[in-house]
Amino acid sequence: MQRREFLAAATGAAAMAQTAPKVKFGIDLFSIRSSGWTPFQYLDYCARWKASIVHFSEIRFIGSLEEPHLKQVRAHADKLGIQLELGMRSICPTSKAFDAKAGTAEEQMTRMIHAAKAAGSPIVRCFLGTMADRVGTLPIEGHIEVTAKVLRKVRSRAIDAGIKFAVENHAGDMQGRELKMLIESAGKDFVGACIDSGNPLWTIEDPHVTLDELHPYVLTSHIRDTAVWLVPEGAAVRWTRMGEGNVDIDGYIRKFQQLCPGKPLSLEIIVTPPRTFPFLQANFWEGYNNVPAWQFSRFLALAAKGKPSPAPSKPEDPAAREREDLEASIQYMHRLLGL
Repeated sequence: MQRREFLAAATGAAAMAQTAPKVKFGIDLFSIRSSGWTPFQYLDYCARWKASIVHFSEIRFIGSLEEPHLKQVRAHADKLGIQLELGMRSICPTSKAFDAKAGTAEEQMTRMIHAAKAAGSPIVRCFLGTMADRVGTLPIEGHIEVTAKVLRKVRSRAIDAGIKFAVENHAGDMQGRELKMLIESAGKDFVGACIDSGNPLWTIEDPHVTLDELHPYVLTSHIRDTAVWLVPEGAAVRWTRMGEGNVDIDGYIRKFQQLCPGKPLSLEIIVTPPRTFPFLQANFWEGYNNVPAWQFSRFLALAAKGKPSPAPSKPEDPAAREREDLEASIQYMHRLLGL
């Protein structure tokens, strides 16, 4: 970025910070998933970067669901002025991502309700599956129906504990309108969205459309920038550091602040090689035959404006690279939000 462009961006960010509602800045620990730290080390690291929310998106990051351990982690977070958010993986028994070895969906979700209450987390983040669930004998609508059903099974337990389930639009499983359908079917009194800004591109959806659909249901978020551009087969998508994509992530965050005031803005930085979505091939549409044309045109317009974004070099130390990517993105967010 040239000096003049940087100064213009910084001036714009300062003006945005003065007029936009205050936000809760957070970090999703999946951003630094290779570090292998204890939950206390994760919290200390995040505190140094001024996070007020630390999102333990998977059980492995918290280390144990035993109540004494969770209370110790909660006490350490309280000392640092940090709010905890807990998460789990797939809750859909028909998804290819579901881990049946950990028990039934109802059993796993019940454990997480108890864990969230002990840790002081207001939500349990979870997801349906991945893009692999868009194809096969059971259509995505069938998986949505199954997921809504298992959520309704734990409704009374969640409400009694004061816990809500934040279902993520995850790894290409659902577009925003589909997650909206799941939330309303399950019960929006205890189910909402963990909205992810990078995953919509894996469902050939403009993330701004996703936000338009889901903002009334948002409980928490994963924020990530993305580059998208046209290739001979269709489009290529690459997740990037903040500020290196072309989906107008600044505008997305500005809109998020207005539509979801007070909700956490948590960075989940994942930097990837390009992934191709060959929408010019007929068999690609098997998993997307319910996508409205107007909606796909928004994705296509983004891709048409994009330029190829080269794959990152393979790191010698993945954990160090993840921290570099996250820290560069934190600094970008600090400027943008005026933190």
